[in-house]
Amino acid sequence: MKKLARGIAILSASIFITACDFRAKIDAAAQKAQSDAQRAEAAATEAQTASQNALAASQKADQEAASAQDSVRRANDAVARLEAAFSTSVTK
Repeated sequence: MKKLARGIAILSASIFITACDFRAKIDAAAQKAQSDAQRAEAAATEAQTASQNALAASQKADQEAASAQDSVRRANDAVARLEAAFSTSVTK
């Protein structure tokens, strides 16, 4: 009877130690997962910021392109007026 009780006690202790070891591994895995999730969240935030910066740069480039087209139109108008004035003065 004592051997049976001793065997059960040793088996229980072994199961307890194994369970504690599994618990430590589970805790370590949970901490790693939480750390990975935080890094992923930080990366997502950085990507969102970069996306917003790219959108702002794109909008500015569109504005600059529109301004450049307006400048080209004004220059073409000035050239046309100059040509018209030259043509008028030559024919007189």
